Amino acid sequence: MIDLRSDTVTKPTEEMRLAAFHAEVGDDVYGEDPTVTKLEKEAASILGKQAALFVTSGTQGNQIAVLTHTRPGNEILLEENSHIFYYESGAVAALAGVQTRTVRGDKGVMDPQDIEAAIRGEDQHFPETGLICLENTHNRAGGAVVPPANMEAIHAIAKKHSIPVHVDGARLFNAVAASGMDVKEFTQHCDTIQICLSKGLGAPVGSIIAGDEAFIRKARKWRKRLGGGLRQVGMIAAPGLVALTTMRERLAKDHQKAAVLKEALGNCEGIRVINEVDTNIVVADVSGRGMTSEMFVELLKENGVLISGFGSHTVRFTTHYDVSMGEIERASEIIRTL
Repeated sequence: MIDLRSDTVTKPTEEMRLAAFHAEVGDDVYGEDPTVTKLEKEAASILGKQAALFVTSGTQGNQIAVLTHTRPGNEILLEENSHIFYYESGAVAALAGVQTRTVRGDKGVMDPQDIEAAIRGEDQHFPETGLICLENTHNRAGGAVVPPANMEAIHAIAKKHSIPVHVDGARLFNAVAASGMDVKEFTQHCDTIQICLSKGLGAPVGSIIAGDEAFIRKARKWRKRLGGGLRQVGMIAAPGLVALTTMRERLAKDHQKAAVLKEALGNCEGIRVINEVDTNIVVADVSGRGMTSEMFVELLKENGVLISGFGSHTVRFTTHYDVSMGEIERASEIIRTL
């Protein structure tokens, strides 16, 4: 099977497996796991933040950020198709007791004027705006890169109103690879950020949240409350450190694979690629074939290609480390033949 469902299906590399096997460990709740400490310091340095915290998943990282920045009764602003709003099981309401106010974006990019207009004024009838959340790259916009200039403009508005900004940067390094910019061009325009180690970077598990030291101190307690205080966690932090330090530069190869898929799909009658394909995600509308997404997904599965449904008539292809260019070309040929 050629698995293009998600970059979360990647398997750890041999180097990651060996790192886990040989990891120096300790009790991380006591702050005694040297491998976790090394990972957190390295992540903070790369991201240009004072401190970082290793968490079990991107969703946990995002939820810890919301819990740390806000208080019950607050409102958070975020793009209408953002991961935090769309794919995290209503956790901001269930856990943090905050409500969401969504803003329509263009390919995941929100207009700073719309953000400012959505910030609540001083009125006893309104909740206080407690947090603004961005997403980069934007998953449901097809891995779209949110330009640093847009992030800067929104951050400036947030600072004017004394509102923190959190970035769901699950695939941030894809944005870095696509733009050719330094990662700090993106991370300087937010107060906190979450990055996944387990998507394009290929680690088996884990994410990082980063911010200033005061934020990370509070976040560490929220991690504990959520059951994320782990013991000899260096066993899974070690592969994460390998992922963070050795796998970022190769993400451009995944983008090249996505470009090949885009071209192949574009040459198929009745299939329309609907995103710009900035990074490693291709979204296609198959309604022109008279098929639902479920029918199309099943047809490809029967012929050796796994993809994801992404709506009633749209499907998603995601390239990653474990699918070679040769397999991408073979998948393209299977689709053209079908």
